[in-house]
Amino acid sequence: MCTYDVIKQCADYLLDRTKHRPKIGIICGSGLGGLADQLTETDIFPYQDIPNFPVSTVTKFHAGRMVIGKLSGLEHTSTNRMSTSVSEIPVMCMQGRFHAYEGYPLWKCAMPVRVMKLMGVEKLLITYAAGGLNSKYNAGDIMIIKDHINLQGFAGNPPLQGINDERFGPRFPAMDNAYDRNLRLMAKTVASEMKLDNIIHEGTYIMLGGPSFETVAELKMLHIFGVDAVGMSTVQEVIVARHCNMKVCAFSLITNKCITEYETDDMVNVADVIGIANNRKADMQELVRRIAIAMNEN
Repeated sequence: MCTYDVIKQCADYLLDRTKHRPKIGIICGSGLGGLADQLTETDIFPYQDIPNFPVSTVTKFHAGRMVIGKLSGLEHTSTNRMSTSVSEIPVMCMQGRFHAYEGYPLWKCAMPVRVMKLMGVEKLLITYAAGGLNSKYNAGDIMIIKDHINLQGFAGNPPLQGINDERFGPRFPAMDNAYDRNLRLMAKTVASEMKLDNIIHEGTYIMLGGPSFETVAELKMLHIFGVDAVGMSTVQEVIVARHCNMKVCAFSLITNKCITEYETDDMVNVADVIGIANNRKADMQELVRRIAIAMNEN
C-alpha cells in the first residue's frame, strides 16, 4: 500500500501546479466524463504525468486525466437588481477511474481519493455506470446509492488492507452512514427540481470484479441478497473516502437491465452501455453540476 509520503507527493505535485483549492471532488464513470469539459480556468493533468499515480488502461471509455477548475454555480442578483453574477466553485474531477480488472489492487484503485483528501477535498461525488437488477429499473434510469455490499471485503480483499496510517483515518472505520443521509436527501431534491422523479431510484449497489458481465445464476443470487444495481467500481472509493472522513454522495446511471432468465437472446454489450450513457449524459451532467453546487453551499 502507498505510504502517506508517497500520496503526499501526488497531492503536492498538483497543488504546486494549480491555483484552485477545491473542497469537492468528482469521480466520473464510463461515458460520464463530459462534466469535466464544462469546467473553466482548468488545469489538466494526464494521470501518467502525476508522480506515483496509476494509469487507466480503459482509455476508450475513460480519458485518464485529472481536471481541476471552476464549476459554474447559481446566479446572484445584486441588492439594487441592476446586475447579476454567476458564482463559481472550485472542483477537482477525475475523468476516468481505475478497476480491479485492470490488474490493480483495490487500495490502488482508490488511491486518488487519498490524494484528494490531502489536497483539501471534504466531499466526494461519485458517478458510475451499472446494470439494473431491480425489475423496476430501466436503462436510462438513475439510482442514488443508499448502501452497498462489499463482496470483495467478504472475500478478505478490502481496500484498507495492510498497515493503517492514523493520519488518514482509524483502523476500524464505521460504514453505517457511508452514503451521507443529508446528501442523499439533497440529491433527491435536486432531481425533483429537474423533474426527474420518474427515473430516480434509491437502492443498494454491489461491485463485482469484472470485466466479464454476470451469469444468470450469479444475478439470481444477488437478487436474493437485496441488490438493486451491479457494477465494477465505486465501493473501494467510498470505503477509502469514509476512512478519510470525507462525506460521500454516489449515484449510478442504469445502462442496461440485467439478464436474469435463460430463455432469451438478449445480451449485454459495452456498445449499448456507452450508448445509454451518451443518451442520458446531458441530464447526468446537469444533475452532477447542481448537486455539487448544493454540496458546496451546505
